[in-house]
Amino acid sequence: MKALVINLTRFGDILQTQPVITALTDQGYEVGVMCLKNFAGTTQLLRNVTRTFSLPGASLLASLDRDWREAVNVFESYCTEIEESFDPELVINLTPSVSSRLITLRLGQGREVRGFAMDDFGFNADTSRWAGFLQMASANRGSSPFNVVDLFCKVAGINKPAPFELAESTAEMKIAALKLLENPAPGAQGFVGFQPGASEDRRRWPVEHFRKLGRRLWKEKRMVPVLLGTEGEKGLGERILQGAEFPSVNLMGGTSLPELAAILRRIDLLVTNDTGTMHLAAGSGTPLAAIFLATAQPWDTGPAAANLCCFEPDLDCHPCPFGKKCAYENVCRREVEPDTVFDAVSSFLDSGEWPRIENRGVRAYLTGRDERGMISLTSLSGHTDSDRYKWIVLQRELYRRFLDGDEFDAAELPKMELSSDLRSRLLSSLNSCRDVLFLLSKQAVILQADPIEAMKMKFLANLQKIQDILSSCPELSVLSSMWMIESRTHESMDGVMDQLKCYMALVGAMSVSIE
Repeated sequence: MKALVINLTRFGDILQTQPVITALTDQGYEVGVMCLKNFAGTTQLLRNVTRTFSLPGASLLASLDRDWREAVNVFESYCTEIEESFDPELVINLTPSVSSRLITLRLGQGREVRGFAMDDFGFNADTSRWAGFLQMASANRGSSPFNVVDLFCKVAGINKPAPFELAESTAEMKIAALKLLENPAPGAQGFVGFQPGASEDRRRWPVEHFRKLGRRLWKEKRMVPVLLGTEGEKGLGERILQGAEFPSVNLMGGTSLPELAAILRRIDLLVTNDTGTMHLAAGSGTPLAAIFLATAQPWDTGPAAANLCCFEPDLDCHPCPFGKKCAYENVCRREVEPDTVFDAVSSFLDSGEWPRIENRGVRAYLTGRDERGMISLTSLSGHTDSDRYKWIVLQRELYRRFLDGDEFDAAELPKMELSSDLRSRLLSSLNSCRDVLFLLSKQAVILQADPIEAMKMKFLANLQKIQDILSSCPELSVLSSMWMIESRTHESMDGVMDQLKCYMALVGAMSVSIE
């Protein structure tokens, strides 16, 4: 059996496909991966990938500019080559873009398809609610309680996530790493990696914080900072080392991906922003402390391995919504103090355990796995009783049942005591939503028996009303987005009635859990 996994995103997301590939391999599949051409080198870091199909996006766009018929021929030749050389029985698309859906539509003909799909009329035809949740939750900050690794597995139809373990470094790369880290400063006790880059400036921990951390690591622990990053990030490394009072190894822009992976396996610990390097370290078994700023948050894009430490600012406005300028001049960038990170890292280097980190202006978490094998976070900073933490925990349990299609047994529903303000806001929206859902269910029965035009208009207006109610409450915004997408995909009233039933059950369960 052969399976083709499509992931047309970036470096870190491709790495996070590893558990899907591992699970498919365990099921007896030979796995090929389709990715963008400029990230094709990433697949050499993955286990159990037998073929890599790099999508020539630039040449496709160039041919489209010249003549759309030429672009169609290039696209068709690309798909035909995959079919003739690999011929997968299963196609899994983990990317919700239109281009990725079109590829899935073409390659999925006569094959099993999972994930983000498209019907013959160009409409979304995702194969599970998990796919819709992945697409919508990533855009709704604070409403994404599942790690991307687990979401990829669910979208791929894999219920029990496999471990996130990337390929071992080759002997050649291990030797290269040894050479790059040879001759440390006299008295050095080890190495701590620094990854100061990030996808946006506002998601970067300040360079002066890295410098202060490096100074204490050398002075108090005799640990040598190793600067890691791309050629384009070299300027950050140079700024960190300006006036530095510690020895260092500056490898920014000086390693290949396999060399970087081998180096991460050699260092004692990594301090990083939310980056692809963070995911590479997590999949390589490297201890790490990750800092999540601006739009980054550890619940969904955090490292997918156990016993790692994540920091985020303890601010009501964090995480930021995408596409909006910060109204507070990116104050979150300086909330995670270098002394806080040093104390945590120092304790871990001494004992192998992360300490409690309370009253330091941060929300700190320890990564682990829950009873179902999904990545979970435990508060290290005393935030277990906060509304934010409780609401995320409740969402994890109720959304999992909803997305898996499980029944909600009232006797088994979790109870969560929230603040009176949050409880009041949630119940107001949930009760309004429940009333309109009940009305819709009655209207659906009438329409199924007799599709009266006037009733159709009222029914459509109430469908929109559900979206408006849910979107008015930030904590329920992801449900609003899912409702909108799902309500447009049905071909019959049977599908609509099933959607109404499922959402009524979820809304009712949420109400019971917080009453």
